[in-house]
Amino acid sequence: MTPTLITETKPEDWTYISEGGATIVFSYRGPHNVQFSDHVLRLRKVAYGSSDNTLLDANSEQPDDPMIAFQENIISKLVPSEFLPSLMVVVLEEDWLRSLVVLRDGDRPAERRQIDQIDVRRNKGVLATDLIGGTPIAMEIKPKWGFLPTECHLSPETVALKTATCRFCMHTSFRMEHREVGTTYCPLDLFSCDETRVRKALGALWTGWHESDGSLNNLRFFVQGRMAKPDDDHSVQLLAHFFTADESTDVQNLQESFTSALAQALLGSPVLPLLSTLQRTLDVLDIEGLSKLYTQTSSGLSCDGLGSSVPDPSMEEWEDFVEVYQSDHHSWDHTVPSPGHLRYYLMAYLLSATFKDCSIIIRPKSAQVGSFDITIIDMDIKSMDRLGKWEKLDKKIVEHYKNSGNQRRCIDNQRISKSGYRFEELSKWR
Repeated sequence: MTPTLITETKPEDWTYISEGGATIVFSYRGPHNVQFSDHVLRLRKVAYGSSDNTLLDANSEQPDDPMIAFQENIISKLVPSEFLPSLMVVVLEEDWLRSLVVLRDGDRPAERRQIDQIDVRRNKGVLATDLIGGTPIAMEIKPKWGFLPTECHLSPETVALKTATCRFCMHTSFRMEHREVGTTYCPLDLFSCDETRVRKALGALWTGWHESDGSLNNLRFFVQGRMAKPDDDHSVQLLAHFFTADESTDVQNLQESFTSALAQALLGSPVLPLLSTLQRTLDVLDIEGLSKLYTQTSSGLSCDGLGSSVPDPSMEEWEDFVEVYQSDHHSWDHTVPSPGHLRYYLMAYLLSATFKDCSIIIRPKSAQVGSFDITIIDMDIKSMDRLGKWEKLDKKIVEHYKNSGNQRRCIDNQRISKSGYRFEELSKWR
């Protein structure tokens, strides 16, 4: 098969769309091209001063981006293909990437430009379905954690907090203490399958988008292929044209029309229940229970932190993991996890983190409000070296929340007590 070469396009053909912690996305806007039209280019980033890119030789063969194999071999066994974008390899070239940086780096948020950049030493990237262009409007929602943990693995100091307030809401409180923009959005409302609560969540997402001038990443609007900001009158007019019958740009009216349309789209889709089920069944121990199991069984392993010195799984291990998850996982007693299953539980937590950190793209099937397509994106492999950082962050967040005096009550409609998870809920969506 002839490889797809990025040099068949010009850097000027690509427009900056958005970015996350690991990747940055550009949309093709050049002349019609069978290979590139209706596609986005997803490139890996590297932190300034990082040693990661010194390990790469731009002149030697590099493996395909693991995102592609991970979706093809792992994610596709858990999520129906109709909810996934198509992904393919594209061959990169260093000078071409450097030219793209010169052209488009100024379009990135200032805070992002200060910490990382496109990894120009990569010679392979990802072409994916363009879910933003080719449609008058698209919305990206990052739902985050859709469940509360069970009590059995939580400490006496954390159990009351963690079973009452969701992780996202506690984290929001922590961020606001550090002068970051806050939000009243609670993921458990969005995941609730209750129309009133789903509308409440969408209203909170809209308010956060509007009050933060679009800086919060839990809700993003894209109009005519470009990210829209609430202070952009042209974009707001186009949003009003799409969502409202009278094309009113009144903020309250526009918010109500948005929440009404999106609530129906989400309630009519299995995507959020699927994500919630995957998150909670993969993270059955909480980071606290995982840490206890690791400590109990870590003789001979490094005790520098959770998961330290544990090698990342190979793709073959991930394939074996999914087989066990779909066959044996439901019969295990997760209240008393077996030390022999330590690596399995470590991998399960990593995969749960992938589903906690993903986004969904919602876009209309036609030019008018009505039916929508929903696609799950940004499902990257997480590495073992993140576990120790997550454990420390969890302790900081919970300790801060404990001392803050806040007592937000988050209701998990889908919570299932004890260890009896309903795996038929997964199979019915496949």
